[in-house]
Amino acid sequence: MPNYFPTHIKSKDVSTTDTPTLIMTVGLPRSGKTTWAKSSGFPVVNIDAIRLVTYGEVFIAEFESAIWATAKVMVKSLFVYGYSTVVLDACNITIFRRDEWIDSMWARSYALFKADSSICIQRAEEEKKFDLVTVIKRMASYMEWPE
Repeated sequence: MPNYFPTHIKSKDVSTTDTPTLIMTVGLPRSGKTTWAKSSGFPVVNIDAIRLVTYGEVFIAEFESAIWATAKVMVKSLFVYGYSTVVLDACNITIFRRDEWIDSMWARSYALFKADSSICIQRAEEEKKFDLVTVIKRMASYMEWPE
């Protein structure tokens, strides 16, 4: 069984012990983000699950703004409910995407999944998800790892 653990978790924002933490997964499709998120013990907001429930597809570009707005409402509601840590399970591969999650309500941390694109492609092919191969290659070409 492959190792699906982040290479490390980096704190991005200055926080106090009273500040809730949003752990954002960062990595290519099939790098192990969801596997780790499910086993983390924290509540998880999964972008792909929102897409499937909303319109029954993995990705439709014209609906993405609504999908991400729904995710933000879900994250905020979990913090309002009293959770101190929430996982946002998504690729989050660009600075722009991660910075959309800056909020005074929480501090951000990143769980980094630095699986090589060739490993992610192999996993996609083993799962017969051949449509993901092109996506993985494209995303790998503009990956921006957090500093």
